[in-house]
Amino acid sequence: MGGEIQVWRVEGDRIRALSEERGAWWPRFDGDSGHAIKTPKGAAWLEPVPGAAGTWLQLGPDATPEEARPAHAKPAAALLSGILANDRENGLVAAELATRYEEIDLLYTISDILGRTVKLDEAAKTIVREVSSVVGARRASIMVHDEREGLLRVVAGRGLDPTQLAPVSVDDDCSIAAQVFRECRALTYDAAGGVPHEACQPGRNYRGYSFLCVPILYAPPDGGPRPVGVINLTDRLGEDVFTAGHKKLVMAIANQIGAAIENARLVEVERERARLSTELTLARELQLALMPSQSLLSKSGDIGARSQPAEFVGGDFYDLISLRRDVVGVMMGDVSGHGLAAAMLMAHAISAAGILAQSSASPEEAIERLLDDIGEELRRTEMSMALFYGVVDRRKNVLRYANAGHPHAFVVSANGSDLQRLGATAPPLGLAGEKVVLGAQVEWRPKRDLLCLFTDGMVDSRNAQGEPYGEERLLAVVRANVARPAPQIVAAVFSDLEAFSGDKHDDDRSLLVLRR
Repeated sequence: MGGEIQVWRVEGDRIRALSEERGAWWPRFDGDSGHAIKTPKGAAWLEPVPGAAGTWLQLGPDATPEEARPAHAKPAAALLSGILANDRENGLVAAELATRYEEIDLLYTISDILGRTVKLDEAAKTIVREVSSVVGARRASIMVHDEREGLLRVVAGRGLDPTQLAPVSVDDDCSIAAQVFRECRALTYDAAGGVPHEACQPGRNYRGYSFLCVPILYAPPDGGPRPVGVINLTDRLGEDVFTAGHKKLVMAIANQIGAAIENARLVEVERERARLSTELTLARELQLALMPSQSLLSKSGDIGARSQPAEFVGGDFYDLISLRRDVVGVMMGDVSGHGLAAAMLMAHAISAAGILAQSSASPEEAIERLLDDIGEELRRTEMSMALFYGVVDRRKNVLRYANAGHPHAFVVSANGSDLQRLGATAPPLGLAGEKVVLGAQVEWRPKRDLLCLFTDGMVDSRNAQGEPYGEERLLAVVRANVARPAPQIVAAVFSDLEAFSGDKHDDDRSLLVLRR
């Protein structure tokens, strides 16, 4: 049987010719087996194509109206079946290649995004959009671990508003994201059957659809991987199923993001460290600016002073207050502790003390008024302050002073033979409820006597063997250099101290020497 060949496909109630259609007619498709048909041009044969349901091969029409199956009908149908199968397979391969290309392109895109920026929030927005598009998820988000608060925070989302999503505690037993983060393993769920996941609860944004949640891990060079966040995907388009291929792809993306998140965190830590270092340096400079400069001290007389905070800023301070002609006030304070809290209290104290000293009739009155001013701050911070305030009157040859628990205040004679301790006249400020401060006075011989004030940090400094520098050694250096100018005495003491204990010290160190 020769003649024409036609291929027909039955799709529901429609009939379609796969090859060129000849004539405005359609054959009858009776049953599932081959059968003869009549066409306008003569007899023909319809043979079902195996493996291709609804597909028929028409052989003919032929000039001879023959109703028997042609000998070549089955071989021809089998050949057509193979051709169609190859076509389907080629289509599947092409689709698979297209999918793989799309995934490879996504990985390259994300790598490029992460390589061009350290701003994680900007990169995360693009990554969420690209990933959700490739895997076909309506909703997606990236959550990053906040180590300080122990929370997972949404930094980017698609199909949702990240600003409306509350952070999730990493210890939340009802959160899928928290579970994935804690266990460092991906979780996936297929809700195609309409049954929501058991972790879904009223009030949460999760809607019960299929989801894929993958941990974002960072693998440092010197240790195993640790979680830094999670990627959430849900509400998939189409069949609402996330495949093993989707999981593998998202896990590869998560590994890329992990390094980027850690880099962004380290950059932020470094920026914060640099900002803090700058602020502490400024604070140190401001604190030192509150105390008289060396040039001002040299213009005021034979005076030397130095203060070394244990940290960037400290709680020690000294001040020189010009009261009247031939009358000068000298103050040294030591706030308990050191660091920023002590420095803030010190700044308050030195600012207030200078003003109060100017308007007070005596050293004890000045300290009592200062206690009124800073007493509440001392109680709130549970801190205390040792304070010495002396007034040298060169006309009357007298040194009047009030000492609120400052243990290291001395008058040294001109030749260093005589040493007089100026004892406490009140407890340290903040340690006692009473506000009564007593005053005292001693003889002062201008150009001969030496006032020496220093804080605990000087004598408590220790050497490598744990031995303290001590008050006796410090005073011995002062007495040995008593004939020298005051700044040189200060330099000699610090040189000896640093040779003994080194530059490192646990407490603020301050020394002031005044001769006239």
